[in-house]
Amino acid sequence: MFTRMLKLRLLNAVAPAYFFTATAVTFIFHFGFFIPTIFPSQGTSLDGSKVLHTVMFLFLMFNALGNYIMTIKYPAESANETVIPVCSPHCSDKVDAHYLLNGRHFCKLCKKVILKRDHHCFFTGNCIGNKNMRYFIMFCIYTSCTCLYSLVLGVAFLTVEYSISFENPLTFLTLLPFSTGYFFMGTISGLQLFLVLMLYVWLGIGLVCAGFCCQQVLLVARGQTWCQMQRGQLAENCNPWRANLKDVFGTRWMLGLILPVQTVETCSEDADAHKED
Repeated sequence: MFTRMLKLRLLNAVAPAYFFTATAVTFIFHFGFFIPTIFPSQGTSLDGSKVLHTVMFLFLMFNALGNYIMTIKYPAESANETVIPVCSPHCSDKVDAHYLLNGRHFCKLCKKVILKRDHHCFFTGNCIGNKNMRYFIMFCIYTSCTCLYSLVLGVAFLTVEYSISFENPLTFLTLLPFSTGYFFMGTISGLQLFLVLMLYVWLGIGLVCAGFCCQQVLLVARGQTWCQMQRGQLAENCNPWRANLKDVFGTRWMLGLILPVQTVETCSEDADAHKED
């Protein structure tokens, strides 16, 4: 158990660094390669397409980073419980959390009591619960959109710069193996190989975030958490799905779709959680 816990703590430190590194690389590729190559400057006049794509990318990235910060700023921890529970050696729960009562968990990584805990996110370094679930879902949505948008621009860059045609789907599937071979043969540079690798990274992160987001929205609509599903517990919440979504996304949910702002009241959630207990 000690070895596994050490691996989880290491992952909790490495994952945020990976996220910020990938974000910085995406910025550099967009403004250093994609935009100047796909939309070259023509005189002193502003190109409408160039401005549109720049604004679109900044909007997606702003919301992804904004909701990332909000997920950390509004943690799901309980403000009324500061005593660290003692976990029994015979505890049947997962190594990273100890179940207390009615959706409350003690996270061994955060070392805090978490209200309505869903899971521990290693990329944000904290637990996801009812207080920050809305920001986490929007973070996944905009991260997925940013990655897939970067993938499209990356493919367009290769088409314009190197005249690579992607009409045949096999072209993309075989791009990385062929690029690796060409790199070791000295035909292409390391930067070109890294760009090809980033295309697959963007595709993978985009699809994973989209799938994970759909799963989380389904669980929220059912009034269930990932922890409850893992424990085999059925959702005790009998509210309709609209009420469950409103409980997480708040009354100003439409504003939250386009801006990373607080849309959920959090002041009374500790009291509500203790009433359930």
